[in-house]
This record gives sequence, C-alpha cells and structure tokens, in this order.
Amino acid sequence: MTVRIARRAALLCLASPALAQEAWPARGVTIVVPFAPGSSSDIIGRSLAQHMQQALDKPFAVENRPGASGIIGTQQVVRSAPDGHTLMHAPLSVWAINVALRPNLPYDPTRDLTRIMQTVRTPNVLVVNPAVAPVANLAEFIAWLKRPGNNGAYSSSGIGSSDHTTGALFSQVTGTDSTHVPFTGGGPATAALLAGNVPFSFQNLGSIMPQIRDGRVRALLVTSEARHPLLPEVPHATEAGLPELVVYSWQALGGPPGMAAPLVTRVHEAATAALRAPTTLARLEDLGFEVVASQPEVFARFQAQEIARWQRVVRQGNIRPE
Repeated sequence: MTVRIARRAALLCLASPALAQEAWPARGVTIVVPFAPGSSSDIIGRSLAQHMQQALDKPFAVENRPGASGIIGTQQVVRSAPDGHTLMHAPLSVWAINVALRPNLPYDPTRDLTRIMQTVRTPNVLVVNPAVAPVANLAEFIAWLKRPGNNGAYSSSGIGSSDHTTGALFSQVTGTDSTHVPFTGGGPATAALLAGNVPFSFQNLGSIMPQIRDGRVRALLVTSEARHPLLPEVPHATEAGLPELVVYSWQALGGPPGMAAPLVTRVHEAATAALRAPTTLARLEDLGFEVVASQPEVFARFQAQEIARWQRVVRQGNIRPE
C-alpha cells in the first residue's frame, strides 16, 4: 500500500506541470493596463480579454491603473501571485524607456516581470502643420528647422513616451535643435499641433491617420523599415537616409515574476490565438498595428536591445523625467 501511494505521488509530481497548464485559468483573469482607458494599451488589452474569455470560458477583465508613467500599475503586477491570473499589457515606455529615464525605478522589468510576448507594433509618423512649417518633404523640413528664427518645438503624449523619445532621436541624428513640449496624451499633443502651437510631432500611425487624410497635417516620414500600406507615398526611415530612426511603438504582455514555463506557454498560446482572430486583426489594422506575437525568449532579447538603445538616446539628450 505504502509503495503504491508513493508511486502515485511520484507520478503526480512528474505530471504536475502539465496539470497546472491544463488548469489555467482556474478563475477570472485580470489584465492590468497601467494607463487610462482609451490608450492603445487599453484598446488592445480589451481585445485580448474579450477573445480569451470567449475561448477559455473564464472571466477576463481589464483593470486600468494609471499613474507615474505606468509605474503604479506595474508595481501591482510585480507584487501579484505568479499563477497567471494577473497579467499586464503595457507599451514600450513601461518595458524599456522607463529603465533609461528613471534610475530609481522601484522594480527591474527584466527581472521582476515575466516576459510573455511582444504583442503588436506600429511605426510613428513625422507630421507637420503646413501652415506653420510650409515644407513639402523631409529635406525641406530639416533645412527649415536649421534656419534661425523658426520654432523647432514638437509635441508629445508625455515625458518618456515613444513620440517624445523618437523626437529626441530625430534631433540627434539630423543635427537639429528642437524643444520638447509634453502633454497628457496623444489627443492633446495632436491638438497643439493642429492649433499651430508647435510645428511638428511624431505620432502613432493609426492615431494620426484621420488628420493626414483630411489634409490638416502633412506626413513627411514613417519610422519603419519599409513603406507602410496606409501611407504608400511617404518615405520610410531607411530610404530617407536615417536608418537610426527605424522606431516602432510596441506593446507587450507579461506577468508577475516567477511564472512557470508551462504556464507562460499556455498564456502565450491563448494570447496568440486572440491576436490572430479575424475580428482582432481587423481592429488592429484600423489602428495601424501589426501583430508580432513573439516567443518569450525573443521578446526578452528585443527588450534588452530596446533598453540599451533608449539609454543611449536619454544620455545623449540629457533627458530628465520631470
């Protein structure tokens, strides 16, 4: 009897990773988005939650925990149990730029978070208000910026956002002087551009497309390695002679530290299926995003590269968080 019980216990131990994988989710899952409702992270996070709930027949809810450039919501995830019932969907500012910008960050996103996947990416677009900067192309705009007396200010959705750091990188690689004017989101940053308060901005492709289509702003450059189907007439960074400016605004899914490998695989499979669902793909295309759904180890390497890159930009530009 004792031997039989011991053998059964041993078999259960060997099978426990598979059993744990099959059991997820055992209850409702919360996807923390460390920014306000309506952000790209929130919209995509809600699409994930909707399709994962339908596929897995368990409640999936998005919890918005904005504040401190994503730090408040991220800390909540870092302190959560690593059982897959608390996840996080957040942009590159949380996964990479905050590390470069904030040396006293209360966690290390390469150590204190489980990397599951880079979910999506979209390039930024350099747009100008033609009434303020009457230029037809990138070369003319760079010459305009270098002309004494012109206003070289650009708006962004906030300090440490991808549109902020892309603007800083643009100044560095083109040898131009520009003043960063931060706002509390992409909407106010675009409003300042449309009002003529600043001559240019770098905005996510999908969010700025309506203003490009109606002619209120002029697109001069897409920060991608190839021309984008939504803007086939606009040159990309490499062909414009600025390969250093290939920049994507990306999002990623992760969880608390210590999630078991079989659990990570299970979450990755469910999230990938949700991202590739036809309705999600159509929504993402409307927003200008493309699905990445990278493997965890690929995402980890990419994150390390992004951290190193933005550390160089922050150091060279002497950028401060406040």
